[in-house]
Order: sequence, then structure tokens, then C-alpha cells
Amino acid sequence: MNLSTRRVRAIFHRELREYRRNRSIVVAIAIFPLIFLIQPLFVVFLAHDVSSASLSQMHLLLYMLAIPVLTPPMLAGYAVAGERQHGTLEPVLTTPIRREEFLVGKALAVLVPSAAIAYVVYALFLALVALFAEPSVASAIIQVPDILAQVLFTPLLGALSVWIGLAFSTRASDVRVAQQLSLLGSLPLVLVTSLIAFNVIHATLGLAVSLAALLLIADVLGWRAVSPLFDRERLVAGSR
Repeated sequence: MNLSTRRVRAIFHRELREYRRNRSIVVAIAIFPLIFLIQPLFVVFLAHDVSSASLSQMHLLLYMLAIPVLTPPMLAGYAVAGERQHGTLEPVLTTPIRREEFLVGKALAVLVPSAAIAYVVYALFLALVALFAEPSVASAIIQVPDILAQVLFTPLLGALSVWIGLAFSTRASDVRVAQQLSLLGSLPLVLVTSLIAFNVIHATLGLAVSLAALLLIADVLGWRAVSPLFDRERLVAGSR
């Protein structure tokens, strides 16, 4: 299937402009990163040498993988339902743009800022730990495999969360309902990352490779599954 990069790019930039105009969206996507930054910092700065051994058995940095999972639903839930609610969707759908191009542009406009926010928060967390935590605690927290996992799994988890959010957004007529359902649909991903972070599920290289492969397949299938849900005629009729 050939997609027009020009059309995808146009939808992408259009979405970014909409985010800048809508301050409520900016506030909403800032909440979860702050929560998942502050809580691990409390754990780190209250820890002492006696607890650094137990911290080394955990993967606290992986706990922050919840950020790229929980940030996209706020944007993705708005992506289609918000436009329907504000009456701006119909003019776009009457253009020659294909639904696959429309959805890819929307998805990228959600994934790129969400992943960027997640990487900035990771970097800030690592910098604060390196500068202010006790050396033994910092060495227990900052582990190269965990950092590599953050880099790899952030876009994979974020993309799946985006497709979950867009699926609900294409079917819901209310933005808040779409966002709430999107959050609920993404919670299983948060549960899995949290269980790994707190060593309930033991992290291994084999597990990481398997999960990465499964997420990559799920991301591709997510796009295939959401596209049929995007019924142009229903959305145009419903936005009137």
C-alpha cells in the first residue's frame, strides 16, 4: 500500500498546530510524566546504602515505561473524537486523503511528542540520580540494560498505546469517553512493565527480545485493525 508522504506530513503538522492551540491537551499530557518522575525520585532519595542491594535487584527505570503508555491516550482519544466534537473533521474527510494516510499522520502526531516527553523525563531522572543520589544507590539504579530497554521499548509501547487510543477515538462521540477508554485499554501494558520493574517478572534478554517482537507485530496489526474502524461516511454524518 502506497501512502502519500505529503498528505501524511500535512496531517502531522496540522495536529501539532492543534496541540499548541489547545492548552488543556498540553496540561493533560504533562500529568502522567510528572507522576512517574516524582515517585521514583522519592524512592531513590530516601534510599541508603543498606537498601542499594535490593534496588539493584529491581529495574526501577523500567517503571517509567508507563509514561509512553499513558501519555498517548490523552492525545489519541482527542484525535478523531475531538475533531468530531468541534466540527473540524468533516472538511478534512471531504478531501482526497485516504483513511490510512489520515490515521498514520494522526498516529505520528501522537507518538512523536509522547516519545519525546518520555525521553526527556528519562534523561532528567538519570541526571538527578547521578548528581544527587548516594553513589551506591545511583550505581544500583543506573544500569545500561535498563537504559537500552527504555530506548527500545518507548516507541514500541507508545505506538501500541496510540493505536488503542485511535481505535476508541474513531468509535466514540465524546472526547472524555474516548480518553478514559483509551487509558483503560492501555493499563495492561502498564501492569506488565510494572511487574518487570519490581522484579515480579524476572527480566532476561530472551524476555526482552520476545516482548519487542510481540510489540512490533502488535503495532503493525494495530494499524491494520484500526483502519477498518475508520468509517468515513459514518464520521461525516455523525459530525453534522
